Amino acid sequence: MTFQGSGGLDTSGVRAGGSGGGGGGFGGGKIAIGGGAGLLLTIVALLFGINPGDITGGGGTSAYQQSNDVGSNEALQQQIDDCTIELANTSDVCRIVATTNSLNKVWPTLMKGYTAPKTVIFSGSINTGCGAASSAMGPFYCPADETAYFDPSFFADLKRMGGSDGPLAQEYVVAHEFAHHIENLTGVLAKGQRMGNEGSVRIELQADCLAGVWAYHADKGPDAMLEPLTDEQIDSVIKTARAIGDDTIQGARSNPESWTHGSADQRVRWFKIGYADGDPRRCDTFATNDL
Repeated sequence: MTFQGSGGLDTSGVRAGGSGGGGGGFGGGKIAIGGGAGLLLTIVALLFGINPGDITGGGGTSAYQQSNDVGSNEALQQQIDDCTIELANTSDVCRIVATTNSLNKVWPTLMKGYTAPKTVIFSGSINTGCGAASSAMGPFYCPADETAYFDPSFFADLKRMGGSDGPLAQEYVVAHEFAHHIENLTGVLAKGQRMGNEGSVRIELQADCLAGVWAYHADKGPDAMLEPLTDEQIDSVIKTARAIGDDTIQGARSNPESWTHGSADQRVRWFKIGYADGDPRRCDTFATNDL
């Protein structure tokens, strides 16, 4: 249990989507970021060590049109609409919704000009402003439509990979994708895209740090949605960050030059930097050679 209070949640920015069915696994599927003039094709928000160079070039769109997939999953949409704070402590879907509510309370206090991203909870496959995607991709953010996409079945896969499916670990996943939206708003995303794998690593580590910033603030103040976080809950995030480090995923054959998300130690370190005092200015991974 992490959310406190009772009552309904703001679901206005969250929609259901996807074909239904399918899901699980990692690998396969292609997605490209399209849209604005000069926007480079890449993938920026996957939590897992998939090389952007391996998956760009397929399924892109030159201009975003609202996908017919969004809102097509009526049962899932009803579940979203019925979410309450109480259900956020037992339902993965409602936990995603509640986390978006918390993020959209915290970030306006920290960032001038913050605008909330849209959120799509989907199952199976879905069309996005960045092209076609599937559950196999894991959670991702598409800057072309400024939307974070989540398939709740991912959390079970995360646990099988050695991460945690605890509430705060799941919320960290959502916060990480929202952090990519913040990077999109600040221009960091475009900067990292021009740098290849090195830029991708810096983007992902900054997102981990910004997720830590959110966690620091999310349980503070009279309007805090989260109960005071415990050491055990923070440990569940650290366990998850270690499980999705490039060196953990790639194993003994890991080659740092191929990394796109950073090592297990780097991901833990940057989350801790953000969580230490909740200052987003400390998350500038582009201003240091000590990742």
